[in-house]
Amino acid sequence: MFNLLIESVIVGAGATIVMDIWGILRFKLLSLPALNYALVGRWVALFAKGQFVHPSIVNAQKVKGEMAFGWVLHYFTGILFAFVFLLAVEASWLTSPTALSPTLFGLFTCVVPFFIMQPAFGLGFAAAKTPNPTMNRIHTLITHGIYGWGLYLTATAWGF
Repeated sequence: MFNLLIESVIVGAGATIVMDIWGILRFKLLSLPALNYALVGRWVALFAKGQFVHPSIVNAQKVKGEMAFGWVLHYFTGILFAFVFLLAVEASWLTSPTALSPTLFGLFTCVVPFFIMQPAFGLGFAAAKTPNPTMNRIHTLITHGIYGWGLYLTATAWGF
C-alpha cells in the first residue's frame, strides 16, 4: 500500500503538471485562461461556514490564502485521481503503461467538474449557465483527457 501511495504521488503530480502545461499553452495559443484555482480554494474554504453551493463563486466572500489553498487542492485532486486509477488498473500497468486506459480515465474525471464543481460554482451542470457551454465542455474534456495522457507520460518517463 505504501508503494501505491508513493506511485500515486509521482504519477498524479506528474499528470497534473502536464495538465498545467496544457493550461499555459492554451492561454498562449488560444488566449483561453485556465481555471482560477483561487476559486477552488475559496469554494472548499467556505465549506467550514456551511456554504457548498454559490450563485456565483466569483462573487462569494474571498478567503485569506485561497490561491495557495486552491493550488494545493488541485494537486491533491490530481494525486487522488491517480490513486483511484492505479487501484483500478492491473499492477503491471506501471511497468508497461499504455495510453488508452488513462486517457479514458481522464475523460471520466470530467464527472467532477461537470456535476459537482460547476453547479456549485453557479455555472450550472456541465457549464450550462455559461455564455458558451459547448466550448466550456469541450475544453474540460480536452484538459481532463490531457491529464489522462499525463498519467501515461509520467509513468512512461518514470520507468517503474
